[in-house]
Amino acid sequence: MKEKPFIPFSRPWIDETEIEAVSQVLESKWISTGARVREFERAFAEYLGVKHAIAVSSCTAALHLSLVVTGIGVGDEVITTPYTFTATAEAIRYVGAKPVFVDINAETLNIDIEKIESAITSRTEAIIPVHIAGFPCDMGALQRICQKHNLVLIDDAAHAIPTRYNGSFVGNIGDLSSFSFYANKNMTTGEGGMITTNDDAHAETLRTMRLHGIDKDAWSRQSKRSIWRYDITSEGYKYNMTDIQAAMGLCQLMKLNKQHERRQKYAEIYNTELQKYSQIKPPYYPENAYQHAWHLYIIQLQTGNRDDFVESLREENIECSVHYIPLHLFDFYQKQYGYSVGDFPIAEEVFERVVSLPLHPGLSESDVSLVVDTIGKVLES
Repeated sequence: MKEKPFIPFSRPWIDETEIEAVSQVLESKWISTGARVREFERAFAEYLGVKHAIAVSSCTAALHLSLVVTGIGVGDEVITTPYTFTATAEAIRYVGAKPVFVDINAETLNIDIEKIESAITSRTEAIIPVHIAGFPCDMGALQRICQKHNLVLIDDAAHAIPTRYNGSFVGNIGDLSSFSFYANKNMTTGEGGMITTNDDAHAETLRTMRLHGIDKDAWSRQSKRSIWRYDITSEGYKYNMTDIQAAMGLCQLMKLNKQHERRQKYAEIYNTELQKYSQIKPPYYPENAYQHAWHLYIIQLQTGNRDDFVESLREENIECSVHYIPLHLFDFYQKQYGYSVGDFPIAEEVFERVVSLPLHPGLSESDVSLVVDTIGKVLES
């Protein structure tokens, strides 16, 4: 009997280009933060049309530094969504602030803009929206709220490359934006992240803070005939990116438009083909409104048990996942902040129905068709 083909949920799009670029860095003997990191930062900033890009070790580090540089700390509150990966709220906790959750919109899965103002208190200092799956939050409305209440807008753009909102790339709209280059993201450096901002002062401080607060990194000291003396000018962390990662990132950035075309093509096939199943609700995406990054393709199961559905697909060699378990349902957030089941009913209801289907540039059209056909088979059974 012929074995069923395995369709992976996610797979990095890597070829000889990345291998050669990384090999060149290894052969150069300069493998930490150096020329490649600076080149990657310039290229990333140019792509988004933003003034500054600061490469760091992860999106979590990017969020943490963004909060630190804007002065958010102990006793402050930061509004965000419970429907996200824990890193979003962890970064808020790192600075001693409290994550204040606001429920989501059932269609977009992003934070519900209309519920934000009722959550603002005298301690609120910032809003961190998350562009779930790569669909943009209403950044215009968020900017107006932040201006009205004098809040910082730091968007978690982990899913949002290359997402556009009203013609502008996410990353060139908020006060600061944090990107992820984790292994399953639309572009990857294995681990890594980037902060983007148009604020000159923030950018200068962030470059120092990401490496222990030292005013000259090793590359700068080496470039000036090994000047060993340096100063520590601010608080700092070990959040720097290496040239090995940056070399890979430069290759991934050059492929970004092509891989996005493939993601969009497969998403459109899903959108069309899944319409024949009344039990499936495809992701919300109004035509010609924004550019969706299609980091994830999240469906909502309208009938039946979601967990059984996921297991049945896996038994058919279709790997899928679930994004996300709402943060207020986790033991830590309940004990630490007093959240409980029922606090954010829309996030909870959506969570019970969502399934993330395979979506990455390594797929083929026949792979996508096989996923759709297998869904039909599972639904029939």
